[in-house]
Amino acid sequence: MSLITDSQTLADFCARLHSAPYITVDTEFLRDTTYWPKLCLVQLGGPVDPDAAADPVAAIDALADGLNLQPLFDLLRDRNVLKVFHSGRQDMEIFYNLMDGDLPQPIFDTQVAAMVCGFGEQVGYDTLAKKLVGAHIDKSSRFADWSKRPLTDKQLHYALSDVTHLRQIYEALKAQLERTGRAGWLDEEMAILTDPNTYCTDPETAWQRLKTRSSDRKYLAVLRAVAAWREREAQRRNVPRNRVIRDEQIQDIAAHAPRDQASLARTRGLGADFARGRLGEGILGAVESALGQPKEAWPKPPQKPEIPPGLGPLIELLKVLLKTKCEQHGVAQKLVATSQDLEQIAADDAADVTALRGWRREVFGEDALRLKHGRLALAAKGRGVMLIEI
Repeated sequence: MSLITDSQTLADFCARLHSAPYITVDTEFLRDTTYWPKLCLVQLGGPVDPDAAADPVAAIDALADGLNLQPLFDLLRDRNVLKVFHSGRQDMEIFYNLMDGDLPQPIFDTQVAAMVCGFGEQVGYDTLAKKLVGAHIDKSSRFADWSKRPLTDKQLHYALSDVTHLRQIYEALKAQLERTGRAGWLDEEMAILTDPNTYCTDPETAWQRLKTRSSDRKYLAVLRAVAAWREREAQRRNVPRNRVIRDEQIQDIAAHAPRDQASLARTRGLGADFARGRLGEGILGAVESALGQPKEAWPKPPQKPEIPPGLGPLIELLKVLLKTKCEQHGVAQKLVATSQDLEQIAADDAADVTALRGWRREVFGEDALRLKHGRLALAAKGRGVMLIEI
Protein backbone atom coordinates (compact mmCIF):
# COMPACT_ATOMS: atom_id res chain seq x y z
CA MET A 1 0.00 0.00 0.00
CA SER A 2 1.38 3.36 -1.07
CA LEU A 3 1.97 5.99 1.63
CA ILE A 4 3.66 9.20 0.46
CA THR A 5 5.79 10.96 3.07
CA ASP A 6 8.26 13.04 1.04
CA SER A 7 7.86 16.01 -1.30
CA GLN A 8 9.53 14.54 -4.40
CA THR A 9 7.37 11.40 -4.40
CA LEU A 10 4.29 13.55 -3.97
CA ALA A 11 5.32 15.83 -6.85
CA ASP A 12 5.94 12.82 -9.13
CA PHE A 13 2.62 11.18 -8.21
CA CYS A 14 0.61 14.38 -8.74
CA ALA A 15 2.36 15.00 -12.08
CA ARG A 16 1.04 11.62 -13.31
CA LEU A 17 -2.50 12.50 -12.29
CA HIS A 18 -2.56 15.84 -14.18
CA SER A 19 -3.21 13.84 -17.36
CA ALA A 20 -6.11 11.88 -15.85
CA PRO A 21 -9.71 12.80 -16.79
CA TYR A 22 -10.69 12.51 -13.12
CA ILE A 23 -9.28 11.71 -9.69
CA THR A 24 -11.01 10.44 -6.57
CA VAL A 25 -10.29 12.33 -3.35
CA ASP A 26 -10.87 11.72 0.34
CA THR A 27 -9.37 12.95 3.60
CA GLU A 28 -8.92 11.84 7.18
CA PHE A 29 -8.87 14.62 9.76
CA LEU A 30 -9.48 15.48 13.41
CA ARG A 31 -11.59 18.28 14.84
CA ASP A 32 -12.30 17.22 18.42
CA THR A 33 -10.04 19.77 20.09
CA THR A 34 -9.57 22.44 17.40
CA TYR A 35 -11.62 25.07 15.60
CA TRP A 36 -9.97 24.39 12.25
CA PRO A 37 -9.94 20.77 11.04
CA LYS A 38 -6.50 19.17 11.36
CA LEU A 39 -5.67 17.38 8.11
CA CYS A 40 -3.94 14.04 8.75
CA LEU A 41 -4.20 12.11 5.49
CA VAL A 42 -5.24 12.72 1.88
CA GLN A 43 -6.15 9.80 -0.38
CA LEU A 44 -6.01 10.13 -4.17
CA GLY A 45 -6.88 7.70 -6.91
CA GLY A 46 -6.70 7.90 -10.70
CA PRO A 47 -8.60 5.78 -13.23
CA VAL A 48 -7.50 2.17 -13.45
CA ASP A 49 -4.98 1.68 -16.27
CA PRO A 50 -4.50 -2.01 -17.14
CA ASP A 51 -1.23 -1.17 -18.91
CA ALA A 52 0.28 0.68 -15.95
CA ALA A 53 2.84 -0.99 -13.74
CA ALA A 54 1.01 0.12 -10.59
CA ASP A 55 -2.47 1.24 -9.63
CA PRO A 56 -2.46 5.08 -9.42
CA VAL A 57 -3.67 5.19 -5.82
CA ALA A 58 -1.85 6.64 -2.82
CA ALA A 59 -2.32 8.08 0.66
CA ILE A 60 -0.47 11.32 1.42
CA ASP A 61 0.75 11.73 4.99
CA ALA A 62 -0.13 15.38 5.59
CA LEU A 63 1.68 15.27 8.96
CA ALA A 64 5.02 14.05 7.56
CA ASP A 65 7.93 16.31 8.49
CA GLY A 66 8.89 18.72 5.71
CA LEU A 67 6.22 17.53 3.27
CA ASN A 68 5.34 20.25 0.73
CA LEU A 69 1.67 19.91 -0.23
CA GLN A 70 1.88 22.43 -3.09
CA PRO A 71 1.84 19.76 -5.86
CA LEU A 72 -1.42 18.44 -4.37
CA PHE A 73 -2.95 21.92 -4.31
CA ASP A 74 -1.86 22.51 -7.93
CA LEU A 75 -3.57 19.26 -8.94
CA LEU A 76 -6.76 20.21 -7.11
CA ARG A 77 -6.76 23.58 -8.92
CA ASP A 78 -6.32 21.93 -12.35
CA ARG A 79 -9.63 22.55 -14.13
CA ASN A 80 -8.87 19.85 -16.71
CA VAL A 81 -9.10 17.16 -14.02
CA LEU A 82 -12.47 16.39 -12.42
CA LYS A 83 -12.25 15.86 -8.65
CA VAL A 84 -14.62 13.17 -7.35
CA PHE A 85 -15.68 13.22 -3.68
CA HIS A 86 -18.31 11.43 -1.65
CA SER A 87 -20.12 13.83 0.70
CA GLY A 88 -17.28 16.24 0.08
CA ARG A 89 -18.37 19.34 1.99
CA GLN A 90 -15.97 18.81 4.92
CA ASP A 91 -13.14 17.85 2.57
CA MET A 92 -13.76 21.03 0.57
CA GLU A 93 -13.71 23.13 3.75
CA ILE A 94 -10.29 21.69 4.64
CA PHE A 95 -8.87 22.57 1.23
CA TYR A 96 -10.50 26.02 1.33
CA ASN A 97 -8.56 26.79 4.51
CA LEU A 98 -5.28 25.28 3.27
CA MET A 99 -5.43 26.75 -0.24
CA ASP A 100 -5.89 30.39 0.81
CA GLY A 101 -9.55 30.51 -0.14
CA ASP A 102 -9.22 28.52 -3.37
CA LEU A 103 -11.26 25.35 -3.87
CA PRO A 104 -10.87 22.15 -5.90
CA GLN A 105 -12.66 22.60 -9.23
CA PRO A 106 -14.46 21.10 -11.05
CA ILE A 107 -15.98 18.53 -8.71
CA PHE A 108 -18.46 15.66 -8.71
CA ASP A 109 -20.07 14.55 -5.45
CA THR A 110 -21.27 10.95 -5.58
CA GLN A 111 -23.63 11.41 -2.63
CA VAL A 112 -25.52 14.14 -4.49
CA ALA A 113 -25.41 12.11 -7.70
CA ALA A 114 -26.83 9.11 -5.84
CA MET A 115 -29.76 11.26 -4.67
CA VAL A 116 -30.50 12.12 -8.30
CA CYS A 117 -30.20 8.46 -9.29
CA GLY A 118 -32.75 7.18 -6.77
CA PHE A 119 -30.54 5.88 -3.93
CA GLY A 120 -32.29 7.94 -1.27
CA GLU A 121 -31.20 10.90 0.82
CA GLN A 122 -27.62 11.21 2.11
CA VAL A 123 -26.73 7.66 1.11
CA GLY A 124 -23.51 6.43 2.72
CA TYR A 125 -20.33 5.49 0.86
CA ASP A 126 -20.41 1.93 2.18
CA THR A 127 -23.99 1.50 0.90
CA LEU A 128 -23.03 2.67 -2.59
CA ALA A 129 -19.92 0.47 -2.57
CA LYS A 130 -22.06 -2.55 -1.73
CA LYS A 131 -24.83 -1.79 -4.24
CA LEU A 132 -22.74 -0.61 -7.18
CA VAL A 133 -19.41 -2.39 -6.71
CA GLY A 134 -20.29 -5.38 -4.54
CA ALA A 135 -17.61 -4.32 -2.04
CA HIS A 136 -17.84 -4.56 1.74
CA ILE A 137 -16.22 -1.68 3.64
CA ASP A 138 -14.65 -2.54 6.99
CA LYS A 139 -15.76 0.35 9.23
CA SER A 140 -13.63 -0.54 12.25
CA SER A 141 -11.03 2.17 11.47
CA ARG A 142 -13.57 4.94 10.85
CA PHE A 143 -13.05 6.55 14.25
CA ALA A 144 -9.32 5.89 14.55
CA ASP A 145 -6.95 8.62 15.75
CA TRP A 146 -5.49 9.58 12.38
CA SER A 147 -2.89 11.86 13.96
CA LYS A 148 -0.96 9.00 15.57
CA ARG A 149 2.04 7.57 13.74
CA PRO A 150 2.85 5.07 12.45
CA LEU A 151 -0.41 4.29 10.70
CA THR A 152 -1.33 0.60 10.70
CA ASP A 153 -1.81 -1.46 7.54
CA LYS A 154 -5.47 -1.80 8.53
CA GLN A 155 -5.86 1.98 8.68
CA LEU A 156 -4.19 2.44 5.30
CA HIS A 157 -6.33 -0.27 3.72
CA TYR A 158 -9.47 1.43 5.05
CA ALA A 159 -8.32 4.87 3.91
CA LEU A 160 -7.40 3.75 0.41
CA SER A 161 -10.66 1.84 -0.01
CA ASP A 162 -12.40 5.23 0.20
CA VAL A 163 -10.91 6.22 -3.17
CA THR A 164 -10.43 2.88 -4.93
CA HIS A 165 -14.12 1.86 -4.89
CA LEU A 166 -15.09 5.49 -5.46
CA ARG A 167 -13.74 5.19 -9.04
CA GLN A 168 -16.27 2.50 -9.95
CA ILE A 169 -19.05 4.27 -8.05
CA TYR A 170 -18.37 7.47 -10.00
CA GLU A 171 -18.28 5.69 -13.34
CA ALA A 172 -21.54 3.84 -12.62
CA LEU A 173 -23.36 7.00 -11.50
CA LYS A 174 -21.97 9.03 -14.40
CA ALA A 175 -23.23 6.41 -16.86
CA GLN A 176 -26.68 6.41 -15.26
CA LEU A 177 -26.88 10.21 -15.31
CA GLU A 178 -25.94 10.30 -18.99
CA ARG A 179 -28.38 7.52 -19.82
CA THR A 180 -31.26 9.34 -18.11
CA GLY A 181 -30.24 12.84 -19.24
CA ARG A 182 -29.86 14.03 -15.66
CA ALA A 183 -26.24 15.17 -15.61
CA GLY A 184 -27.35 18.81 -15.49
CA TRP A 185 -29.42 18.13 -12.36
CA LEU A 186 -26.21 18.28 -10.31
CA ASP A 187 -25.12 21.73 -11.49
CA GLU A 188 -26.80 23.76 -8.74
CA GLU A 189 -25.49 21.56 -5.91
CA MET A 190 -21.96 21.52 -7.33
CA ALA A 191 -22.08 25.32 -7.64
CA ILE A 192 -22.87 25.56 -3.92
CA LEU A 193 -20.00 23.22 -3.02
CA THR A 194 -17.52 25.23 -5.10
CA ASP A 195 -18.68 28.63 -3.83
CA PRO A 196 -16.17 30.10 -1.33
CA ASN A 197 -19.07 31.71 0.57
CA THR A 198 -20.15 28.21 1.60
CA TYR A 199 -17.02 27.91 3.76
CA CYS A 200 -16.46 31.52 4.81
CA THR A 201 -16.95 31.79 8.59
CA ASP A 202 -17.88 35.42 9.21
CA PRO A 203 -17.96 36.10 12.98
CA GLU A 204 -20.66 38.74 12.47
CA THR A 205 -23.12 36.09 11.27
CA ALA A 206 -22.25 33.46 13.91
CA TRP A 207 -25.32 34.39 16.00
CA GLN A 208 -27.61 33.12 13.26
CA ARG A 209 -26.58 29.54 14.06
CA LEU A 210 -27.85 29.87 17.63
CA LYS A 211 -31.39 29.15 18.76
CA THR A 212 -32.85 32.48 19.80
CA ARG A 213 -34.98 32.65 22.94
CA SER A 214 -36.44 36.06 22.22
CA SER A 215 -37.32 38.36 19.35
CA ASP A 216 -36.37 41.43 21.40
CA ARG A 217 -33.90 43.49 19.38
CA LYS A 218 -31.73 44.37 22.40
CA TYR A 219 -31.40 40.65 23.16
CA LEU A 220 -30.47 39.97 19.54
CA ALA A 221 -27.90 42.79 19.50
CA VAL A 222 -26.07 41.38 22.53
CA LEU A 223 -26.39 37.85 21.17
CA ARG A 224 -24.80 38.94 17.89
CA ALA A 225 -21.94 40.79 19.57
CA VAL A 226 -21.03 38.04 22.04
CA ALA A 227 -21.33 35.28 19.42
CA ALA A 228 -18.99 37.27 17.13
CA TRP A 229 -16.52 37.75 20.00
CA ARG A 230 -16.59 34.00 20.73
CA GLU A 231 -16.07 33.14 17.06
CA ARG A 232 -12.99 35.37 16.81
CA GLU A 233 -11.62 34.03 20.10
CA ALA A 234 -12.12 30.40 19.00
CA GLN A 235 -10.43 31.11 15.67
CA ARG A 236 -7.53 32.91 17.34
CA ARG A 237 -6.92 30.09 19.84
CA ASN A 238 -7.91 27.32 17.37
CA VAL A 239 -10.27 25.68 19.83
CA PRO A 240 -13.92 24.55 19.48
CA ARG A 241 -16.45 27.31 20.14
CA ASN A 242 -17.81 25.66 23.28
CA ARG A 243 -14.31 25.57 24.76
CA VAL A 244 -14.55 29.37 24.97
CA ILE A 245 -18.13 29.63 26.29
CA ARG A 246 -21.16 27.45 25.60
CA ASP A 247 -24.18 28.38 23.49
CA GLU A 248 -26.51 28.50 26.49
CA GLN A 249 -24.14 30.89 28.27
CA ILE A 250 -24.24 33.26 25.31
CA GLN A 251 -28.05 33.12 25.41
CA ASP A 252 -27.99 33.84 29.16
CA ILE A 253 -25.69 36.82 28.64
CA ALA A 254 -27.92 38.13 25.85
CA ALA A 255 -30.95 37.88 28.10
CA HIS A 256 -29.38 39.78 31.04
CA ALA A 257 -26.87 42.05 29.23
CA PRO A 258 -24.38 42.24 32.16
CA ARG A 259 -22.46 45.53 32.36
CA ASP A 260 -19.99 44.64 35.13
CA GLN A 261 -17.98 41.70 36.48
CA ALA A 262 -20.39 40.95 39.32
CA SER A 263 -23.34 40.65 36.94
CA LEU A 264 -21.36 38.53 34.47
CA ALA A 265 -20.21 36.21 37.29
CA ARG A 266 -23.85 35.27 37.92
CA THR A 267 -23.99 33.60 34.49
CA ARG A 268 -24.28 29.88 35.10
CA GLY A 269 -20.95 28.09 34.79
CA LEU A 270 -18.74 31.20 34.57
CA GLY A 271 -18.04 32.49 38.07
CA ALA A 272 -16.05 35.38 39.54
CA ASP A 273 -12.60 34.26 38.36
CA PHE A 274 -13.79 34.03 34.76
CA ALA A 275 -15.52 37.41 34.96
CA ARG A 276 -12.34 39.08 36.26
CA GLY A 277 -10.13 37.49 33.60
CA ARG A 278 -9.33 38.32 29.99
CA LEU A 279 -12.32 36.39 28.62
CA GLY A 280 -14.70 38.14 30.98
CA GLU A 281 -13.28 41.47 29.88
CA GLY A 282 -13.84 40.49 26.25
CA ILE A 283 -17.47 39.55 26.86
CA LEU A 284 -18.22 42.75 28.76
CA GLY A 285 -16.60 44.71 25.93
CA ALA A 286 -18.85 42.95 23.41
CA VAL A 287 -21.96 43.71 25.49
CA GLU A 288 -20.92 47.35 25.82
CA SER A 289 -20.32 47.58 22.08
CA ALA A 290 -23.77 46.15 21.31
CA LEU A 291 -25.61 48.45 23.70
CA GLY A 292 -23.65 51.45 22.45
CA GLN A 293 -24.96 51.03 18.91
CA PRO A 294 -27.95 53.03 17.67
CA LYS A 295 -31.09 50.97 18.15
CA GLU A 296 -31.71 51.10 14.41
CA ALA A 297 -28.51 49.05 13.95
CA TRP A 298 -29.73 46.24 16.21
CA PRO A 299 -30.68 43.11 14.24
CA LYS A 300 -34.30 42.44 13.49
CA PRO A 301 -35.78 39.06 14.40
CA PRO A 302 -35.73 36.55 11.52
CA GLN A 303 -38.93 36.84 9.56
CA LYS A 304 -40.70 33.64 8.66
CA PRO A 305 -43.02 33.96 5.70
CA GLU A 306 -46.60 34.09 6.94
CA ILE A 307 -48.72 31.22 5.70
CA PRO A 308 -52.36 32.22 5.26
CA PRO A 309 -54.78 30.25 7.45
CA GLY A 310 -56.52 27.27 5.94
CA LEU A 311 -53.62 26.04 3.81
CA GLY A 312 -52.73 23.08 6.05
CA PRO A 313 -54.67 20.44 4.07
CA LEU A 314 -53.26 21.73 0.76
CA ILE A 315 -49.71 21.57 2.12
CA GLU A 316 -50.32 17.96 3.18
CA LEU A 317 -51.55 17.15 -0.35
CA LEU A 318 -48.41 18.72 -1.79
CA LYS A 319 -46.31 16.49 0.49
CA VAL A 320 -48.07 13.41 -0.90
CA LEU A 321 -47.57 14.65 -4.45
CA LEU A 322 -43.87 15.31 -3.79
CA LYS A 323 -43.32 11.82 -2.42
CA THR A 324 -45.25 10.28 -5.32
CA LYS A 325 -43.41 12.21 -8.03
CA CYS A 326 -40.01 11.57 -6.47
CA GLU A 327 -40.68 7.85 -6.29
CA GLN A 328 -41.81 7.87 -9.92
CA HIS A 329 -38.66 9.70 -11.04
CA GLY A 330 -36.26 7.93 -8.68
CA VAL A 331 -34.92 11.09 -7.05
CA ALA A 332 -34.57 12.06 -3.37
CA GLN A 333 -37.30 14.38 -2.06
CA LYS A 334 -34.76 16.55 -0.25
CA LEU A 335 -33.20 17.46 -3.57
CA VAL A 336 -36.50 18.58 -5.09
CA ALA A 337 -38.34 20.58 -2.42
CA THR A 338 -38.27 21.38 1.29
CA SER A 339 -41.24 21.70 3.63
CA GLN A 340 -40.82 25.46 3.49
CA ASP A 341 -40.94 25.30 -0.32
CA LEU A 342 -44.29 23.52 -0.13
CA GLU A 343 -45.68 26.14 2.26
CA GLN A 344 -44.62 28.94 -0.05
CA ILE A 345 -46.03 27.22 -3.15
CA ALA A 346 -49.34 26.72 -1.32
CA ALA A 347 -49.42 30.47 -0.55
CA ASP A 348 -48.05 31.87 -3.82
CA ASP A 349 -47.96 30.55 -7.40
CA ALA A 350 -44.87 32.70 -8.08
CA ALA A 351 -43.00 31.73 -4.91
CA ASP A 352 -39.24 32.22 -5.23
CA VAL A 353 -38.28 28.58 -4.53
CA THR A 354 -36.05 26.18 -6.45
CA ALA A 355 -38.94 23.71 -6.74
CA LEU A 356 -40.52 26.05 -9.30
CA ARG A 357 -37.38 26.37 -11.43
CA GLY A 358 -35.51 24.22 -13.94
CA TRP A 359 -35.70 20.45 -13.78
CA ARG A 360 -37.44 20.56 -10.40
CA ARG A 361 -40.37 22.38 -11.97
CA GLU A 362 -40.60 19.67 -14.63
CA VAL A 363 -40.47 16.87 -12.05
CA PHE A 364 -42.73 18.44 -9.42
CA GLY A 365 -43.44 22.17 -9.65
CA GLU A 366 -45.84 22.17 -12.61
CA ASP A 367 -47.94 19.38 -11.11
CA ALA A 368 -47.86 21.10 -7.72
CA LEU A 369 -49.51 24.18 -9.26
CA ARG A 370 -52.00 22.04 -11.17
CA LEU A 371 -52.94 20.22 -7.96
CA LYS A 372 -53.31 23.55 -6.18
CA HIS A 373 -55.72 24.87 -8.82
CA GLY A 374 -57.85 21.75 -9.11
CA ARG A 375 -56.51 20.54 -12.45
CA LEU A 376 -54.91 17.45 -10.91
CA ALA A 377 -56.19 15.02 -8.28
CA LEU A 378 -54.66 12.27 -6.18
CA ALA A 379 -56.27 8.93 -5.52
CA ALA A 380 -55.24 5.74 -3.80
CA LYS A 381 -54.68 2.80 -6.07
CA GLY A 382 -53.68 -0.44 -4.42
CA ARG A 383 -50.57 0.29 -2.41
CA GLY A 384 -49.75 3.44 -4.32
CA VAL A 385 -51.11 6.83 -5.34
CA MET A 386 -52.25 7.70 -8.83
CA LEU A 387 -52.54 11.13 -10.46
CA ILE A 388 -55.85 11.96 -12.16
CA GLU A 389 -56.24 14.71 -14.76
CA ILE A 390 -59.26 16.92 -14.18
